[in-house]
Amino acid sequence: MTVSRSRPRLRPEIGYIARVADPVVSLSGVSKRFGGVEALRTVDLDIRAGEIFALLGPNGAGKTTLIGIVAGLLRATEGTARVLGRDVVSDYRFTRRAVGLVPQEINFDPFFTVEETLHIQAGYFGVRLREERLDEILDALDLRSKRRANTRALSGGMKRRLLIGKALVHEPPVLFLDEPTAGVDVQLRQSLWSYVRALRARGTTIVLTTHYLDEAEELADRVGVINRGQLLLVEDKEALLRRYAGKTLRVALAEPAASLPGPLAALGGRLEDGGLTVAVTTGPGGSFGPALAAVAAAGLPVKDVETARMRLEDIFVSLLRGERPGEGAAR
Repeated sequence: MTVSRSRPRLRPEIGYIARVADPVVSLSGVSKRFGGVEALRTVDLDIRAGEIFALLGPNGAGKTTLIGIVAGLLRATEGTARVLGRDVVSDYRFTRRAVGLVPQEINFDPFFTVEETLHIQAGYFGVRLREERLDEILDALDLRSKRRANTRALSGGMKRRLLIGKALVHEPPVLFLDEPTAGVDVQLRQSLWSYVRALRARGTTIVLTTHYLDEAEELADRVGVINRGQLLLVEDKEALLRRYAGKTLRVALAEPAASLPGPLAALGGRLEDGGLTVAVTTGPGGSFGPALAAVAAAGLPVKDVETARMRLEDIFVSLLRGERPGEGAAR
């Protein structure tokens, strides 16, 4: 099968975006309702060319719904979504070819081989999968040894790799990775991270959803946090970490505390590990002196003391609680 001359060409569009820095994906006032359930609420979001954008949120937050709207699997109840400047509804032939999607669910026929599966997927986009492109995908995802194996014989991790290969056969300028490393081992996660970086280096725009906060911290250029269908925050990852560059003091106790002493509670302290740990978080530039003095004054039996800088995971949890990270902590 060859590419139809009537189909839109994507490469000139990529060059245009690189010159004028227009958003590759743009959502304006996007809402989605399923009966009485509002899965997305008036989401406005622009995703830039060539970035890795991490979309974070708990289960049911609206991440997969948002991706489905951009990929053409769902239609927004209100608002508009665009890919490369084209509306995903009125110009769906163009936008669907511009997007590669790695879904959470395994979704290929178990009776074809790995090689056949990739050729079939390319055919859906009117693309003839060149041998060198096939070899590149198989090598990048460490699937060469399984090239002629039936997909039903693959391990869970190999099936996840094949999903990524399927999304890449037509060389899309925009790639959505919906929980791409769910259920895979640490070694495979590391190799997939390397490949994601290589794709970004080639100019591919990548939108990543993940429950592994270390993955987002490792890969993302910008971070968006969504909860209950609302976009709570969109910010450059490094700027976010600098702005909320707090620290957490954890005091391990030799015996569990039945309750938190008042002075520590006033400093924003909390009991963890069944009362065996007192934790206090401070914002940027804050001091743990008052908290340590309060621990000593309370006569708590201290076993160990450690401090750790705030990570993306801490910021994420605080935002979902409706707090500013470090809010109410020792100063």
